[in-house]
Amino acid sequence: MKSTNTERKDLWKAAIKWPLYSVAIMPVILSAGWKLGSSGNVRIGQFIGFLVASIFILLWENLTNDLFDDETGVDKYKFHSVVALTGNKTTVSRVAYFSLLLGLIIIFFLALNSKITVLFLVLVCCLLGYLYQGPPFRLGYIGLGEPLCWIAFGPLATAAALMVISPKSDLDAIPWGTAMLVGAGPAMATTLVLFCSHFHQIKQDAAVGKKSPLVVLGTSRAAKILPCFVCLIFLLELLPVLNGVWPITSLICLISLPSGLDLIKLIKRNHNKPELIKNSKFSALRFQTINGLCLSIGFASANFIYN
Repeated sequence: MKSTNTERKDLWKAAIKWPLYSVAIMPVILSAGWKLGSSGNVRIGQFIGFLVASIFILLWENLTNDLFDDETGVDKYKFHSVVALTGNKTTVSRVAYFSLLLGLIIIFFLALNSKITVLFLVLVCCLLGYLYQGPPFRLGYIGLGEPLCWIAFGPLATAAALMVISPKSDLDAIPWGTAMLVGAGPAMATTLVLFCSHFHQIKQDAAVGKKSPLVVLGTSRAAKILPCFVCLIFLLELLPVLNGVWPITSLICLISLPSGLDLIKLIKRNHNKPELIKNSKFSALRFQTINGLCLSIGFASANFIYN
């Protein structure tokens, strides 16, 4: 019985996936770092509100993804899905949409205190999240999950976060240029987490017709692409420094390089061994988290060093 309880606790830990919420909060953390470094002005209440709302919205997406995957049968052997653990789709659905409602209510009040455009940007992010797995679209099943992920967690979420935390006097138009510049590399690191999550389940994906990038490429070719993925992330983060757009302190993001190399080595050695590669998304998540936090610190510290 004790062993069974321990196994169930482990399944719940895997189902909750709490480290994954790093991808939800990273856009606003990066935006805060950028604003602190460039102007020193960040509205703390708005910042905290966006953090909380982002967590609620990602909880909705994670729970509904479990529901949608259960419908297609791709999660037939995923014993740590919330649907499998609870056996109650109705409750999971209610919790999911209640989380979405709470997140959007918070965003609505944040938008009232900044610009109503923020609500529109977040709603588009939610739409992309639904298109990813939700019927009848299920764009993730035709290999479009990664582009949707980059758009949502990159320019859209970063633009919304920048507007939310900025002083009202700074709010004019949607800061697309800054959002692209600040969010492109870190959002690619977030997309890498999604990419790596497919390595251990290509047989299950292929069986239900899910054409993830890993199903199309195969694990061997995907493993060879991974170094290019990591190089592109650093290219997007180093070029602004070389061009003088970002402060030299942004180079602190290079601290994440060893975790990126560890991920490459892990997948290169075990790409076709599901049991050894099943946690590769958490290795990718560690890289994403370290990279984003270091970049944010690099942005913020510029204000203290140069002023």
